[in-house]
Amino acid sequence: MEELEQGLLVQPWAWLQLAKNSLLAKAYITKEGYALMVSDLHQVWHEQVDTSVISQRAKELNKRLTAPPEAFLCHLDDLLCPLLKDAAHSNDATFSCDHVAEALILRVRSELSGLPFCWNFHCIRASPSLVSQHLIRPLMGMSLALQCQVRELATLLRMKDIEIRDYQESGATLSRDRLKTEPFEENSFLEQFMVEKLPEACSIGSGRPFVMNLQNLYVAVTKQEAQVEQKHQGTGDPQMSSSTSPQGTDSHLLNQPEEPVSSAPCHSVPKMEPTSNSGPMLRPQLSKVKRKKPRGLFS
Repeated sequence: MEELEQGLLVQPWAWLQLAKNSLLAKAYITKEGYALMVSDLHQVWHEQVDTSVISQRAKELNKRLTAPPEAFLCHLDDLLCPLLKDAAHSNDATFSCDHVAEALILRVRSELSGLPFCWNFHCIRASPSLVSQHLIRPLMGMSLALQCQVRELATLLRMKDIEIRDYQESGATLSRDRLKTEPFEENSFLEQFMVEKLPEACSIGSGRPFVMNLQNLYVAVTKQEAQVEQKHQGTGDPQMSSSTSPQGTDSHLLNQPEEPVSSAPCHSVPKMEPTSNSGPMLRPQLSKVKRKKPRGLFS
């Protein structure tokens, strides 16, 4: 799996509200290019480009700016990371999206070196294999992991009931009656949950509940999936893993309370190192193109 593909896979989803468009998005940017995936819960779009595409598109959209592609990638990273961490903070950049045929164009407007900077992400329909890799398989793995977690918790509750009964048989009493609980009955609990809690629990809405509550688990499952695939590639096993094993998922991520998506790490573009070892680390420099003085008919 290439670096961009693997890097994008393990990125958490972010929830964006751009005008009337509610979107889920994830991105991964390096000095070699970027990969971006966007979904409105009806369709999934994707773009992955290298430095050659960056250079060509930069010339078309920003004729007054000249710089190596690494500089534009670095600036795009500076613009996207705040947006994906917190949609309310986007470094004074404006984002919008348009649907063109079967594509989605995500437009960015900001400034770079005091000059207007614009960029268009041209996202096309994601292939079925990409949708499976980034959504179907991780969601199936998350479901299995959560089911395993529920079973472990049910076992723990039964053990707690046995412990409480032993205390009661030894003469222990509660100091406050309001703390008393009924013995846990798993079947009754599940039936009650299906009737009373299921409608609210599975309310997908615009996708924001999934982003806010389950991204730690999503990242853990996708990392496990990537490790399994790398293992098969390393051993030359042609068979792909058919499911994500809950036992292989990072247990500390399953047990941690979820944090807002703003806590997700952002992969910044490495700064360009200077040619001299003694000088400070510099970012790629941009240069402004001198505008030619117009010539009149009689000059």
